[in-house]
Amino acid sequence: MSSFSVDLAGQSALVTGAGAGIGRAIALTLAQSGAAVAISDLNIERAETVAEEAHAQGGACVALRADVSNRFQTANMIEQVRDAYGRIDILVNAAGIFKAEPMLNIDEWDWRRQLEVNSTGTFFCMQLVGRVMADEGGGRMINLTSTAGYHQTIPSGIPYAASKGSIIAMTRQAARELAPHGIRVNAIAAGNIDDGDLPRVAPERVLLNRAGRPDDIAKAALFLCSDAADFITGQVIVVDGGSLL
Repeated sequence: MSSFSVDLAGQSALVTGAGAGIGRAIALTLAQSGAAVAISDLNIERAETVAEEAHAQGGACVALRADVSNRFQTANMIEQVRDAYGRIDILVNAAGIFKAEPMLNIDEWDWRRQLEVNSTGTFFCMQLVGRVMADEGGGRMINLTSTAGYHQTIPSGIPYAASKGSIIAMTRQAARELAPHGIRVNAIAAGNIDDGDLPRVAPERVLLNRAGRPDDIAKAALFLCSDAADFITGQVIVVDGGSLL
């Protein structure tokens, strides 16, 4: 994992979509940095596997199952985190799905499902955790978006692009509305990450001449969680090896 060092001892974090890929890398990195981490995923077996990895490295973790597109499951997930750790200092919205299908072929189910998980799920988590953080005096939120929603197109996947673009808009608006409560909200636009799922642009367009790794996103997330980023809010940090250039 990351060699970038931040001390998050005494803090708690909730990471959605943490059973694999970028979410997993972020959860493990936060745990290695001393945070108590709630590892949430639609697949509880994957969440439990990541929790076991974190425990093996000395981290304090709890595995939870939740479909973030379901408001009741999301609310229950948050209450379980509060029961386990007493508070929530960090929220990372990494839950997301992607299906590559041409615009002319996409059906209503795939359209709605990607927006419900990627966009609505992010909103539910920000709203409900935002209420908790406001009562606690502040916190940090990080939303995972994509270069597909930020000045870049992909061969196919219009629901994914639409949902990721909406996350950027929500990040900026939430940052404005939550700032008076001491809550910072930022986003990471991931591109060219080799996690077996995310859409990627042609390798020759990556200026740094390699595929990105989930740990590259985890290091950016760790920075945004740290005191070094305490004057940063409403921003989108692009982590793509320079492909947007």
